Amino acid sequence: MNADQIQIIDDLKSGVSLLIDRLEKEKKDQERLKISSQELQRKVHMLEARISELEQKYSNLKIAKALITESGDVHDAKIKVNRIVREIDKCIALLNR
Repeated sequence: MNADQIQIIDDLKSGVSLLIDRLEKEKKDQERLKISSQELQRKVHMLEARISELEQKYSNLKIAKALITESGDVHDAKIKVNRIVREIDKCIALLNR
């Protein structure tokens, strides 16, 4: 082989080596991003559940406030809310059968 061919082969080797290094770096970046994405999805699901829970509590508070303003007696309103909750629990139990 002459010097030009050896130089071309060396250039190809260094180019391939550089491509392999870049490929490994991209694989690591992809894995890191995949893990980050999974973590963010987990957080999103957790926050969606929390939002749902808070919306339910807010709805309950609105109902309780409406009952309080209607009756004017907090104790009576609490009794009404408890009765409604028990009825809802019974309905859920029936649906789960």
